[in-house]
Amino acid sequence: MENPKVAELKEKLLTLLKRDALKKGKFVLSSGKESTYYLDGRIITLTPEGAYLTASIILELIKDKNIDAVGGPTLGADPIVGALAALSHINNVPLKTFIVRKAVKAHGMQRQIEGPELKKGSRVIIVDDVATTGKALIEAREALDACGAIIDSAIVIVDRREGAAENLKVVGLKLDSIFKVEELGV
Repeated sequence: MENPKVAELKEKLLTLLKRDALKKGKFVLSSGKESTYYLDGRIITLTPEGAYLTASIILELIKDKNIDAVGGPTLGADPIVGALAALSHINNVPLKTFIVRKAVKAHGMQRQIEGPELKKGSRVIIVDDVATTGKALIEAREALDACGAIIDSAIVIVDRREGAAENLKVVGLKLDSIFKVEELGV
């Protein structure tokens, strides 16, 4: 049974998603697929209320997991992990966070994973705003595998249910989502 506080937070987040992040029309997604709707999770996670709601729900989902850090692929994960870092500090359960670049940075420290260094064996969860095929999450997993991190699971705000869960399962990752696309009335 879902915690009543989480249910209330999810109801508010769903309202924001339906009102502000869901766009109807003709779109080409990053996966190359065509769609009659587009979900822009950053429209929500870059607002104070949306960032708070998303981080609160994710913190509740992971509270009993023994993890060292949470992060994910840039750009969808960026505002989520910022909100998670701040809220986890406020709640006295501080979490390290990180961002995974698409490629190794060509200058400076030449990193692909930005944030506090993840040590070999660090237990992490990866997050993103929306999953279609799961490609960005799989690419993030590859970078994390290279540094020796152990990935517990992936969490997204919305699973479009277009293959992400199945594709992640192939690479040994479980996909959890706050919402399935049909909950948005698509």
